[in-house]
Amino acid sequence: MLAELRIRDFAIIDALLLRFHPGFNVLTGETGAGKSIILDALGLLLGDRASGEMIRAGRSRAEIEATFHLPSPTDRGLPPPTRERVEEIRALLEEEGLDDPDAPDQVVLGREVRSSGRHIARVNGRAVPLGLLARIAGRLVDIHGQGEHLGLLRERTHLHLLDRYAGLLPLRRRVADAVGRLQAVRDELARLHQDERTVAQRLDLLRFQVAEIEQARLEPGEEEALESERRRLANAESLIQWAQAAETILALGEGEIPSALDLVGEAVGRLERLARIDPELESLALQGQSLLEQLGELARALQDYAEGLEFDPQRLEEVEERLHLIADLKRKYGSSIPEVLAYGAQARAELETLDRREARTEELETQEDALLQEIGRLAAELSAAREEAGQRMAQAVEQELADLRMAQARFHVQVAQVEDPQGAYLPDGRRVAFDRTGIDRVAFLLSANPGEPLRPLARVASGGETARLMLALKSVLVHADATPTLIFDEIDQGIGGRVGAVVGAKLWRLTQAPAPEGPIRHQVICITHLPQLAAFADRHLRVEKQTYREDGRPRTRTQVVALEGDMRIQELMQMLGTQGEGGRRSVEEILAQVAAFRAAAPDTWTDDSRPTPSERTGQRTRP
Repeated sequence: MLAELRIRDFAIIDALLLRFHPGFNVLTGETGAGKSIILDALGLLLGDRASGEMIRAGRSRAEIEATFHLPSPTDRGLPPPTRERVEEIRALLEEEGLDDPDAPDQVVLGREVRSSGRHIARVNGRAVPLGLLARIAGRLVDIHGQGEHLGLLRERTHLHLLDRYAGLLPLRRRVADAVGRLQAVRDELARLHQDERTVAQRLDLLRFQVAEIEQARLEPGEEEALESERRRLANAESLIQWAQAAETILALGEGEIPSALDLVGEAVGRLERLARIDPELESLALQGQSLLEQLGELARALQDYAEGLEFDPQRLEEVEERLHLIADLKRKYGSSIPEVLAYGAQARAELETLDRREARTEELETQEDALLQEIGRLAAELSAAREEAGQRMAQAVEQELADLRMAQARFHVQVAQVEDPQGAYLPDGRRVAFDRTGIDRVAFLLSANPGEPLRPLARVASGGETARLMLALKSVLVHADATPTLIFDEIDQGIGGRVGAVVGAKLWRLTQAPAPEGPIRHQVICITHLPQLAAFADRHLRVEKQTYREDGRPRTRTQVVALEGDMRIQELMQMLGTQGEGGRRSVEEILAQVAAFRAAAPDTWTDDSRPTPSERTGQRTRP
């Protein structure tokens, strides 16, 4: 739930703090007062594009910050969809390292727009990519603006809306998974069905590459060993000379200069004589004897090393050729011997696949046919569920339209398929076109007046009818929506005062919407010009412009005032366009009717007890 919204230096807003009720909130005020600016600020938190023109004149940056309250997932009264959404948000925060142990029940989203062009997004005070901010915000709040009305009229959105309403997305994902596997099979078949000349050329290339790599008989670590051997062979004469010289100094000596072994041996002999006189020197004598033995071993090792070295030009040439071969293979197939070997294994696998492409083709065609059967079976199950859900959805929408004074309207969810000789196999033997969403083409149809045929929404609804239809659809679809906060931007457009109270009741009902899993409670925020609608609010906020002087010059800013008691009555009177005692009595009557409705609704208006469209309007049959 959106608890607080802070806006600073954004458009005509200098500093604004809005606190929202967890239930139904309305924002009212004159046109141009800044109501849409508040929604624009929220839009930035949802990832909308930022511009330096949004910054208040004379300021260097604008700041928007929203604090959302997260219910505890262990709350027993929390219905499954909402619990899953809360757990999803918490998991996302934890995965990105953005959870706040000091405040686990809230999320703070922020956006900073700077005149320099560098904008910053924050979650719980930490800078994040804009896409991540939008992902988190999109799970917390959903803005239903006038632009979305057009979206609901577009047929391509109807299938997703129906699946969301019916909870069919898991089954649809199974269909999409099967279609993905089918696409992989078909891609491989396409490669096997390439032009024979292209395949032959590829076979020749692969055979050459595999033979070249296999004939080289490369071994991991071989290159390093050869490099070491090449250094020894190339410097063999110098290495022999230096090893013999070192051995001479240690064991033989030069001219009158005794060897190191002779000198150390003489020193050890004297240490042993000292130890016989003074036993405390016995350890030094032992150390000397150990040193003498080590020098002897070193001299013998140098002798063996020198004798083992041999200047072998032929072997050096072999090593050079081998290293040149390895370098040539690395240039063609990889930067190291393991990469060259991996390339060879991959080429060998492709060669074997192409060599047995006829057998592989038959195998893949069998898999393709089996997958078409599986897709047809799953898609048929999904289609049947859509048909059933479409009937329930149509009845629910007609019920909502009846409440909105469109009792004669008929709404129908059309679920149709397209025949395709290459399509999926249905259990009834037909073959139909399909994609990752299944086999259905879904369209919402409406007949707004008696005697008129069912037609696509965009072709039959007038402006006022469109607004009512959108509200009816939202009222039905919101039962399947786990987004905590729903914002409606002038949903009452095209609706008169006679229907305003019904619209207000429906929006208020969204905060306590019944659902099969239990009560899903949404927070609703609505911008409206209808007093009959605003009267249903749990919290009424008036947006107004204020003129003041800054540095001796007049300036304008937006202010928001929470209305209660007489202030609220005065605002509703202005919205109603009435003055005096008569106007006050009218507003008080509206508020009394709302209070009576709200007091009775939880006890008398449930999914089981609400009258059906036929009970409201008499005998009517569904299309």
